[in-house]
Amino acid sequence: MSFQQGLSGLAGASKSLDVIGNNVANASTVGFKSAQAQFADMYANSMNRSGNSPVGIGVAVANVQQAFTQGNVTTTNNPLDIAINGDGFFRMQGSLTDQSPMYARNGQFQLDKDGYIINPSEKGAYLTGWLGTVTGGDPVPLKIDTSNIPATATTKISTKLNLDSRLTAIVPATTPFSPTNAASYNSTTGVTMYDSLGNSYNVQTYYVKNATTSTATTTDWDVYATIDGVTYPVAGAPVKLDTLTFNSSGVLTAGATGSSFALATLNGTFVKPGATFPAAVAFDYTGTTQTGQAFTPVAQSQDGKAPGVLSNFSIGKDGTIIGNYSNNDTKVLGQVLLVNFANPNGLSPLGNNLYTATADAGEPLVGKPTTGQFGVLQARAVEDSNVDLTTELVNMIVAQRVYQANSQTIKVQDTVLQTLVSLR
Repeated sequence: MSFQQGLSGLAGASKSLDVIGNNVANASTVGFKSAQAQFADMYANSMNRSGNSPVGIGVAVANVQQAFTQGNVTTTNNPLDIAINGDGFFRMQGSLTDQSPMYARNGQFQLDKDGYIINPSEKGAYLTGWLGTVTGGDPVPLKIDTSNIPATATTKISTKLNLDSRLTAIVPATTPFSPTNAASYNSTTGVTMYDSLGNSYNVQTYYVKNATTSTATTTDWDVYATIDGVTYPVAGAPVKLDTLTFNSSGVLTAGATGSSFALATLNGTFVKPGATFPAAVAFDYTGTTQTGQAFTPVAQSQDGKAPGVLSNFSIGKDGTIIGNYSNNDTKVLGQVLLVNFANPNGLSPLGNNLYTATADAGEPLVGKPTTGQFGVLQARAVEDSNVDLTTELVNMIVAQRVYQANSQTIKVQDTVLQTLVSLR
């Protein structure tokens, strides 16, 4: 009798429709991987074990296989959206205390009230990785550190200029330098420096072409400075910081380094309450020239920084989380890691776009994105579902026809039985 074969066929077709329906339902689910019902035929063993019956007894669902193929990558406006382009899974854990790992391809993330990166499920699973610049060791939940970064006191001011050789030299003996008298200097430029607490100071440097000390083959430029408008070093007449000497080719031959704001003077006269300068502030004029062109500040920098407030952060293709601060500084906040398996099809789905590892999947391999077999991360993007709706709709029609055909075998068998019963 073919009732058993027909019933198993109905059950198999129904299971296939369930899988197809689930694929269609999740066609818009980020990171979803489509599945396919796989079937196996069934045969009954003979009583004397001499072999199987040549007539099968139906069909069984052997497995529901997921296809871990790459989905399309779609850009978004959320800086915490991350798409994996290539192999690998995000490593998640259920809570701060439950360290049991789970795995996901869905890269839709957000911050909770404590700054941890979580997925959008009801309870929120935590994205794990390594904090700061340390890589390796046990993964921990990733947290965006929003604390300020401390100030850095200035220890060096670097200045590169072109001084105009055509300007008329000034004789300091007859025209003493004064920052309030523009006729007592030729050119000026400014820069901001910082103390240990991040207090800012406006440093203005002045350049005087010295007619007294210049020679037929060299030209001297005296350098003076003010700090917040006060002439350095305050006491008595202005004292030059240094003298820049140029040869007839306009090359700086003396005074490139060596001048500085003395530490005792800075802390004794200029520093603001509660702060300090830990070292003298040196000046570096390497690369400065003198030519027959207009005065030009080519480059100017100093190594101090004000305190920094976290402005935003970004995630690189290698998973590095970079914090950008209000003082233009940057800091590595953490590292997103990826996990791969020898057999991803051995993963067991948990729902909420999460999987758990089984013995069939193999040991988890942990590493940084872009290295080895791991894919590349793309921030502000998500990986779409890999469901092909056209294929699924065709599969649905086929499964429907299979269901109808199996129901027909039951109907025919019922007719045969009815004929037998009616024999007289």
